[in-house]
Amino acid sequence: MYTRNVLIQNRTGLHLRPASEFVAHATEFKSDITIRGVNDTEDCAVDAKSIILLLTIGLGQGDEAVITATGEDETKAVDSLVALIETKFGED
Repeated sequence: MYTRNVLIQNRTGLHLRPASEFVAHATEFKSDITIRGVNDTEDCAVDAKSIILLLTIGLGQGDEAVITATGEDETKAVDSLVALIETKFGED
């Protein structure tokens, strides 16, 4: 298991377009990947490969997310998703 925290920096948070991009990227990996807010319990973590579940946790600008992966490409998956969030999804 590999976990990293990341700050949601883009103005609109993980709304539909960036969430869709995030999920598309997550599905490229074999590992099981979850995401949750840093203040949420582990029970609140959702499947990072599900757009509907990702949207339900409502991560907005300034929220800190916890991304966790378990599997053969766990480190690459988490690091890649953190890097994607850090690009602000092309938003200013």
